[in-house]
Amino acid sequence: MEDYVYYGNLLDIYQTLLNDNNKIIFKLYYEENLTFQEIADNLNVSKSYIGKIIKNTQKKLNDYERKLNVYKNKEILKELLKIDDIKIIKKKLIDLIES
Repeated sequence: MEDYVYYGNLLDIYQTLLNDNNKIIFKLYYEENLTFQEIADNLNVSKSYIGKIIKNTQKKLNDYERKLNVYKNKEILKELLKIDDIKIIKKKLIDLIES
């Protein structure tokens, strides 16, 4: 379940960097909760092809996140919104900017 949320968030952030085929298959798997077999049947391709696309797309999304840190920084900013002490917020923002 945790993977579904994580990859759903990464897809929201980086989907414009994916080709249409990868995006469609990834959405069917992670957003529509279809199995590899169901996707393969719907698209008239093999189950192994779907598995390969999912795995490659996961790798691409992980690479984008490792390089750009958009999801990580978004999560840090969400946590900062919960803090009431402006000095702590400023320090953490400086840390974020300098990292």
